[in-house]
Amino acid sequence: MRVTEKGQVTIPKEIRDRLGIIPGSEVDFIASGAGALLVRVDNSENGSVIRDFDDWAARIRGTFDSGGMTTDEFMIWLRGERDDLNPR
Repeated sequence: MRVTEKGQVTIPKEIRDRLGIIPGSEVDFIASGAGALLVRVDNSENGSVIRDFDDWAARIRGTFDSGGMTTDEFMIWLRGERDDLNPR
């Protein structure tokens, strides 16, 4: 995405649809060590506003089903074998 001179970016339609962002929705950017997260700000009374990256991470903890794979198995599945880690 390109940032305009006014500091604006266009949120792709796929992301807007996935997050339920419609004209007039409030969004926020949360800085993390790896970049930034775009979050929809929910102004409901149930306190669901995400304050920072750690808050977001705590909310999604336990929501991923790895199918019983260990972390190492999942990383190999995700990235493939790393020949450079175990030279022969």
